Amino acid sequence: MEALRRTLLVALAVLALAAAAAEGYNITKILAEYPEYSQFNKLLTQTRLAQDINKRRTITVLVVANGDMGGLAGGGRTLQTIRHMLQIHVLVDYYGGKKLHQLAHGVTACSTMFQESGAAPGMSGYVNITQHRGGKVTFTAEDAEDSAPSSAFVKSVKEIPYDLAVLQISKVLASPEAEAPVAAPAPVNITELLSKKYCKSFAGLLAANADAYSTINATKDNGLTLFCPVDSAVASFMPKYKNLTAKGRTAILLYHAVPDYYSLQLLTSNSGKVSTLATSNVAKKDYSFDVEKDGETAELDTKVNSASVTYTIKDDDPLAVYAISKFLQPKELYKIAKDIAPAPAPEAPKKKKTTKKKPSAAASPSDDDDDDDSAADSPDDSSSDDATADKDGAAPSAVAGWVTAAVAVALALALAA
Repeated sequence: MEALRRTLLVALAVLALAAAAAEGYNITKILAEYPEYSQFNKLLTQTRLAQDINKRRTITVLVVANGDMGGLAGGGRTLQTIRHMLQIHVLVDYYGGKKLHQLAHGVTACSTMFQESGAAPGMSGYVNITQHRGGKVTFTAEDAEDSAPSSAFVKSVKEIPYDLAVLQISKVLASPEAEAPVAAPAPVNITELLSKKYCKSFAGLLAANADAYSTINATKDNGLTLFCPVDSAVASFMPKYKNLTAKGRTAILLYHAVPDYYSLQLLTSNSGKVSTLATSNVAKKDYSFDVEKDGETAELDTKVNSASVTYTIKDDDPLAVYAISKFLQPKELYKIAKDIAPAPAPEAPKKKKTTKKKPSAAASPSDDDDDDDSAADSPDDSSSDDATADKDGAAPSAVAGWVTAAVAVALALALAA
């Protein structure tokens, strides 16, 4: 019994770790549990760095308490400058409290999100971690002046082993390069930008739809990725577009806009589901699509159709605009296209022996196929059909995979006990 009890405890621990790993983490929600870091947390949100942190794995965030914010708390800096200053506090490796006190040779250098941003010249985006006698650990930016004091490790706030560590340090890291002034981005006219590069027709659709245009325009300075169908794709889709209601037209235009900044590198390296501006503007509808790596570019899959990114029109944080090969069709407006298999032939009724020939065993499925194909291309307002489509097209979740693996481990342990 004792062996079985231990086995069950191990299995439960594996399940807990599996669920945590599958669900990921949200840095703002983690820090929201600690009011002493509220100012740091607020800046992570305002600069949109929190979103970038949540997309990463194997990362360490060095937070400072409200009373130690120093230059981060004011100084008239632009959000882009503050973003750089915060990036130097995000190490792109995992350093839990235990690892900090087991450094080889007592010192190491770690890259940061500032280094990865491309804005840090040379090695200025690195942070040196030093273990001193007595167990003290300090952090110093690579480009810090010799007279600048180091920041000391205070405590571990939160650890998700090998994925995320949140550590409190005593003061803001001094980094002349990260603190260098960065001008605010120049205003961007969306329709003008699209009209110059491949997407003049899509720009015209946006300009003619006040609701879609105002929503996209209001989002572009806070993080936006816009996918614009090339002119030939818009021309091919126009018959279907004209059949949509006014609400449907607004929704499908907003479906091409993601309220977050994605560089092409980030798109291709973080495949998965993304939500669009249509999701937040249409009640009880999940206007999302999947992004998948396709060679050196990205493919967008709506489960109704798919399109490839063909050209980068603009990629300058906080705005990215990409030309795509087709007009995206959401499953909320169009039925999912499926390969229809012929229905099984009905059994012929039993008859007495006769000299007449038996009827053909199978009916031709061609008429049914035509109906389904046309239904896949027609507007669909049925919420029940949407729900069915979501279930049919959904891939097995990551949680299910983890749980299955965990159960297998538990069974193996039980057999070994």
